[in-house]
Formats: sequence, C-alpha cells, structure tokens
Amino acid sequence: MSLPPDQVAHARAVADAILYEGYLLYPYRQSSRKNQARFQFGVLMPPAYAAVDANEPSASQTECLAECAGDARVQILLRFLHVQQRLVQAAADPAGWREVPVLNVAGTEFTRFTEATEREERADLAVASLGGAGAELPFHVDGGEIAEDLTDARGTVAGRLIHRWDALDGVLRVQADRVAGPYQALRLRVRVENRTEPGGPLAAREDGLRCALVAAHTLIGIPGGSFISMTDHPEWAAEAVAACTNVGTWPVLAGPAGRRDLVLSSPVILYDHPEIAPESAGDLFDATEIDEILTLRTMALTDEEKREARATDPRAADLIDRLDALPREMLERLHGAIRYLEPGAGPVTGSPGSRASPPADAAGAPAGPLPGPAAAGPFPGAAADDIPVFQTPSGPWWDPGADSSVSPETDHVVIGGVAVARGSRVRMRPGSRRADAQDLFLIGREALVEAVLHDVDGQVHVAVSPAGDPVAELQRSHGRFLYFAPDELEPIGAEPPADEPEHGNGNPRCGRGDSNPHGVSTNRT
Repeated sequence: MSLPPDQVAHARAVADAILYEGYLLYPYRQSSRKNQARFQFGVLMPPAYAAVDANEPSASQTECLAECAGDARVQILLRFLHVQQRLVQAAADPAGWREVPVLNVAGTEFTRFTEATEREERADLAVASLGGAGAELPFHVDGGEIAEDLTDARGTVAGRLIHRWDALDGVLRVQADRVAGPYQALRLRVRVENRTEPGGPLAAREDGLRCALVAAHTLIGIPGGSFISMTDHPEWAAEAVAACTNVGTWPVLAGPAGRRDLVLSSPVILYDHPEIAPESAGDLFDATEIDEILTLRTMALTDEEKREARATDPRAADLIDRLDALPREMLERLHGAIRYLEPGAGPVTGSPGSRASPPADAAGAPAGPLPGPAAAGPFPGAAADDIPVFQTPSGPWWDPGADSSVSPETDHVVIGGVAVARGSRVRMRPGSRRADAQDLFLIGREALVEAVLHDVDGQVHVAVSPAGDPVAELQRSHGRFLYFAPDELEPIGAEPPADEPEHGNGNPRCGRGDSNPHGVSTNRT
C-alpha cells in the first residue's frame, strides 16, 4: 500500500521550496556578499567539522506520534542538496583545456560558482521491525565529476563546464515504540546522521559544505495510518507530544487539508498542511520573503546586474528571464489575496429570502456585481437567494486613517487604573511576556507615549519613545518607535479615570511596525 501520488506531489511542492530556501539570495549575483554565505538551513556537516565550528550539527532528529495498526509500514523519503563546484574551462590549442574565471560563448556568459544538486534516499519499513534498536540504513554517494560542452553559434566546442563533487556517507536510523496508555499511539523517531570522512583538512565552512547534507528534510508516510499534529493534538496526546524530541527539524502534517497519513519534517518551522501560494509565479529561493517585493526589486536590476545574475547560476538565469517576461496581470495577482471572507453585519435590502441589490453609485446605477456566484450559493446547501452581503472597506486596509473608529493619536488604554494615551509618561518594564538582551537596557527607563494601537487580533500595543533619546525626533518623523504590551509599562504621575475599561476601545487595527522586538507587523496573508 502506498500514499496517493497527488498527495505526495502536493507535499513535495512545499518541500522543494524548503530545499532551495537560501540557495540564491537577491540580487542573485555571486559578487553579492549574501551569496558568498549561503546554505543556512538544515545543514548537516561532517563530524570532523566540529573542530572548526562546534555549533554546526552533523545530525538531525524527528520524533512524532501516529495511530496505526501493528502491520503498518513506514515510508521515508530523505532529501537534501549536495554542494558541488562548477569550473569553467576554455578550449585551448592544441586540443587542451584552460581554466578561466569567465567565459562568453554565443552571447551567454559562464562563471565559476558553488552550486548544488538534489539527492534522495528512500526507505520502506514494517512498523513491527522498528522496536528496540530499530533499523539503521547507511547510504553512500560516490564523488565524481561530469563535463558539459559549450558550443558557439557554428557548433564548435568553445569551452566546457566541469561539475565536481565529493563523496558523502550517512545513515538513516528509524525506531518506533508504543506510548503507554489506552490509546497506544506509535512514537516514531527518524534520525539523519552525516558520517562523511573528508578527504582533506577542513579549514573553513566552504570546506565542510562540500561534505554536508544541505537543507536536509524528510517526508514520512504511514499508508492507512494517521499522524497526530504536534501543534493541534487531542488532549490525551498532550503529554506524549511534549515528550517528543525534535533536533534541527520540525514535523507538520503535509499534503491536502484533511489528510493525516503524511508529515513533512523541515528545518524551517511550518504550520500543518503548508501550501505554496497560488499567486506565486515561481521560486525566488527566499520563501520567507514577500514575492511582490522580491519581484519588483529583481525587475529593477540594471542590465549589467542581470547579466551577472544570469552568469551566476542557471536557476538565477531562469528566474531573471521569468520575471522579465512576467505579464502585468500576474504581477497584479502578487499584490494581495484574501483567503477567506466572513459575512458582514451590513443591511440587506429586499424581503427575506430575496437577493440583495448591489450597491449603487451617485447616478443610481449598480456600482458593481454582487459578491459571490450568481447561480449558486457560496456555501454547501445554499441557494443563490441566500448569498450573504459582505462589507467592503471604505479605504485601503493598510492605511490606519481608513478606519475612523480608531485613532492611534487619541485612543487610550487603562494601565493600573490610569489612562495612558499620546503624551503620557511611562516607565518601561519589558519582559512580562517576552524579552531579549536589548530589553535589559530599557528596564526602568522613562518613555513618552506616542500612540495606542490595536492590531487585527484585538491586542493593544503602546508605541513609545525613550526619554532623553537624542534621535527621538528623527525616529518620530519616520514613525519608528518601540512597542510594548500594556502590562510592560508603568504610568508616571497621572490620576486614574472613573469607570474606564481596561482595554481601550477594542477596535482591531494594524499599527506601524518597527525592527525592534516589540514591533507590530502590518502584513496580512
């Protein structure tokens, strides 16, 4: 029994984004310092590299829970990138080759670069065989090289690319046991270890990367079984989930929503059933960034910068060409998407059960079509006459001034019985919810309240400027402040108001963000 191919393909699409996360970074040129320090996620170095940097691991471990029969099977797909060197050689006379840093053939430029190729290792094991010490599955990748000829417009070989890689050795260790208790859930452990012994000394990270498993992750399936979510698990599984030890990776339910027989264990923390946004026009190798921003920045590169990017790597060349030819309608799709809508509380015209009339403009003509389909209701079992009316915002969602029900400069929040608003003096007490090293310098310092903000979840955030800050005026002109939760502030010199609620007006609204640990994000997905 195997998992449905479409389900695996769905999960692999997300896994591919993880595999190439950080492979190339904007502006996609190897002369950029960012692209000289790549491969940051899921890197399993050879054990010998610990002498260079003990913080780089050589193994990762996934532990998760599943419900399955005793005769079930576990299917594992380990995927990673294998770093290889690309060298450029020009044809020399007489028949020979000369290594060069750059070669132009038929109008296309080629340069030396550190690239990578995909590797996969598979396992199909019976759950009954994984008790005790479990199974240990070694794998090996031979070192080698291949040559790729480069021909000019006349078909003459003008040069070649040499792709060279080192050998790799590793082991996949799988073990399973039943959790104590009436539910008898299966605790599954999948450990990936790099056991490569480099052929020479390792002096720098570049040396270790040639023998590393990069962006290593696993797809783990139990056909006919059901994995338990690590973040949304039933109460009876809470203790067993908390006891799971995941090192350098995190398992989430994968594939279409509703399926629970496949997990993706990724070095990048994801939510259950992650998906690639349908608006995405293709991989930008930085899946945690915003596609629209990266697309616009890439399109704004100069011709010389694009030429260098194309010469850096074939994937960079494809990315540049794809974005240069991106249709306007595709670019507009990147600007934003609403994944769900909830019925608004606006009035419905007409008698009960009749269709609502569309809003009219000043001349009385319909201003637009009704939301939702015309022939059928938007929900299962709903008829066309049951289409709900959705409220349309009067202004852009990202503009704080678009919602007249909130006013960051005049709203207030009650802290310890004292109304705190713009102009109030407070003392900063960070750390009641979260803190970092920078907060140590703020504890007990006085600050001036600049605004009281409400985010889309109804949480209150207070924007402040530290008293005596020499750049406060400049920061204020840019709208850059420190942000605190109300319980992280202590009012100074104010009298409590009479019968005020503790949470201000409670209207949800996004405030401005900052790059500090108390920033409020205005992004909506």
